[in-house]
Amino acid sequence: MKIRINEKSAVVKDGQTLGAVAALHKPGADVLILNGFPAPVDTPLKEGDELFLIRRGEVPTKEELEGLMAARHTPGVHERLKMASVGIAGVGGLGSAVAVALARVGVGRLVIADFDVVEPSNLNRQQYFVDQIGRFKVDALASNLQRINPYVSVEAHCVLLGPENIPAVFSGCPVVVEAFDRADMKAMLVNRVLESMPQSTVVAASGLAGYGSNNSIATRKVSRRLYLVGDTVSEAAPGNGLMAPRVGIAAHHQANQVVRIILGEEI
Repeated sequence: MKIRINEKSAVVKDGQTLGAVAALHKPGADVLILNGFPAPVDTPLKEGDELFLIRRGEVPTKEELEGLMAARHTPGVHERLKMASVGIAGVGGLGSAVAVALARVGVGRLVIADFDVVEPSNLNRQQYFVDQIGRFKVDALASNLQRINPYVSVEAHCVLLGPENIPAVFSGCPVVVEAFDRADMKAMLVNRVLESMPQSTVVAASGLAGYGSNNSIATRKVSRRLYLVGDTVSEAAPGNGLMAPRVGIAAHHQANQVVRIILGEEI
């Protein structure tokens, strides 16, 4: 019967177990992933199964790495994510975390845009490091994303986004993530994409400051091409700052909604 092992087609005998195939194809493998989930060695295999066989602590070849990173995905998901392009407007607390999440799931092309540099106060919530202080955020983030997943194509634009350049910067991106701090910039980005990029959907955010309830952050479908993440009321202000946990909750809501859009899911 035909199965796939570490992203390659293979033929095995009917009735063979996961452990038997692992011993034959990758002796010493101690993490056995079957169709996206760890499985016991005595699990019988069936036609079309997808296996990932991993040795803990082993650095895989470049050819194996992409498949092994996707080992915990649902079968069939990775190829669709790999073909996708996503734009991220602003790579601060929201945008940098969204980008990291999408790189880890294997979205094939990320277009990131921001004009700012990394500074010390960013480190309380943004996906940068002390030794990157002073670098342009898009350059620092591109470096970090390549370290996480070298198979992701990162297109970095060090620009101040405005109505005149948004369509060109995010050309070819069916999904654009709004990740700005300022309300006027948020509105500008959303309006420009909806008006000038009819094939693109926006995943925006509003209301994620402080340390309020986890569950008040939600994802809402505002219109056919606009989703809004947050509690819509918790604006950053004196006494209500931006903190990594709650910003991270919102960012991962955004990232998950991007994945759902790519895969054709509705809220």
